[in-house]
Amino acid sequence: MYIPFRSLLLKLCAALVLSSLGAGMAPRAARAHEVTPTIADMRVTDGILTLDFRLNAEAFVAGIDLDGLGDTNDSGKSDSYDSLRALAPGEFAPRLRAFAERWAGQIAVTGAGPVDLRVTGVAVPEVGDAALPRASHLVLEGAVPPGSETLTLAWPGGAGDLVLRQQGVEDPYTGYVAGGTATPSIPLKGGSVLSGWQAFGQYVPVGFAHILPKGLDHILFVLGLFFLSTHWRALLWQVSAFTLAHTLTLALGALGAVSVPAGIVEPLIAASIVYVAVEDIVSGHLNRWRPVIVFCFGLLHGLGFASVLGEIGLPQSQFIPALLGFNIGVEIGQLTVIALAFLAVGLWFGRKPWYRARITVPASVVIAAIGSYWFVERVFL
Repeated sequence: MYIPFRSLLLKLCAALVLSSLGAGMAPRAARAHEVTPTIADMRVTDGILTLDFRLNAEAFVAGIDLDGLGDTNDSGKSDSYDSLRALAPGEFAPRLRAFAERWAGQIAVTGAGPVDLRVTGVAVPEVGDAALPRASHLVLEGAVPPGSETLTLAWPGGAGDLVLRQQGVEDPYTGYVAGGTATPSIPLKGGSVLSGWQAFGQYVPVGFAHILPKGLDHILFVLGLFFLSTHWRALLWQVSAFTLAHTLTLALGALGAVSVPAGIVEPLIAASIVYVAVEDIVSGHLNRWRPVIVFCFGLLHGLGFASVLGEIGLPQSQFIPALLGFNIGVEIGQLTVIALAFLAVGLWFGRKPWYRARITVPASVVIAAIGSYWFVERVFL
């Protein structure tokens, strides 16, 4: 049973990737509890600033602190979120408007003076599939003070990540703003496009944050690689295979050359976690198939990384530097996970004769159980 299962996984992953070549990249269907960044389009017309936000409004109305959060289930307010998520547009829209009228004052936009924002539009889509989040639209407008040549936007703490995109000008600003931070001064006439180094530097922390703290599924997979063996060569082979694979599909996905439905990718990422954990339990050493399997699953994880960029977008003028920065951030995040695991257990207990029985096997059982739950949840729930 063991060898056929491995062979089946190899064939399945290969078929998925090969069948997707040449197709346009489909947006990833984020799960209902997954925290996604808010995306705002900024435009100034006849002295009026318009901010059109696409956001997971239920999380805001529920009062969830989104900074550094990957899943609303971890917030302690998931029940409130779920109840709001189930409301029809006619029921939820008034609650969103009431919230926005209070919250708009927390967004500090400043030119030659402060911009007083007011709510001018609210659009809430139908409930649809309750397993998926719905992206509501919230439009805020305000008069730009006379004499303003630039604007700065301070994003409130607790609001999570914001992707701000300037519209209607040449060389527009596109920036990634964390909760509690502010943009640089944005020229109203354009010309503030990021340099290559700026785009690279801005997207490194975005990639890192997708691993720590938001990428629990990727963290568990990397830990599964770590727990196989205390020999560094075993880890090096696996990490190299995983890095090569996810870098390949991340680049192809971001360029629009690969498309695999999220309904296939997400369960298989969960299955990859189960597989490496179970093999850690039954094997305990690096066999010749393990790097190939890790490479195969790395292709799927790379599609998951690419889907994040599909959600937030990349600055078209600096696409390659931003893509490289995101990938470097992912790599730093993965190495940080390995380093923390080594400092926590490997350094102190890795050479103990009982390390495998008391640490590797119990940890792998927990990882396999979590991965199994996610697989069932993503396929059947």
